[in-house]
Amino acid sequence: MLEAKPIDFDAYVANLPSNIRNSLRLIRQVIIETNPEFNESISYGMPAFKYKGKPLVYFASYKNHIGFYPTSSGIKAVESELTKFKYSKGAIQFPIDKKVPISLIKKIIKIRRAQIDAPSIPKREKRTTTK
Repeated sequence: MLEAKPIDFDAYVANLPSNIRNSLRLIRQVIIETNPEFNESISYGMPAFKYKGKPLVYFASYKNHIGFYPTSSGIKAVESELTKFKYSKGAIQFPIDKKVPISLIKKIIKIRRAQIDAPSIPKREKRTTTK
C-alpha cells in the first residue's frame, strides 16, 4: 500500500523520530522568524518556502541527515562556510546527530531573500549586423 503524500508540514513530520522532528521544527521556526513574508507548502514531497513567488529554501529528512536546499545561488554565497558539511551545487547535508546550524541557516535565508529582492539583470539583446 502506498503511503499518502504529506499535505503540510505537520503531516510531513508526523511519523518521524522525535529528534528529527524537533530538528525540522527548529529549521522551520528559524526560516519563519528570519523571513516572515513567506508561503509554505509541500513541494517535491518536502517542506518548501517561497518568497515573492520564488523558491527560498526546501528541506527534507533522510536516514542519516537533513537535506537543506537553498538553490545553487544560496550554496554559492556561503560555500566557504560549508567545509563541515557534505554539500553539492544545490544541497547541504546536516548530520542528524549534530546540532542544527541555526546561524548558517539564518544567513542563507537572508542571502536568498536579498537575491530574490535584487532586480534581475535583463538579458542582452542579440546584435544583428548589417552590411
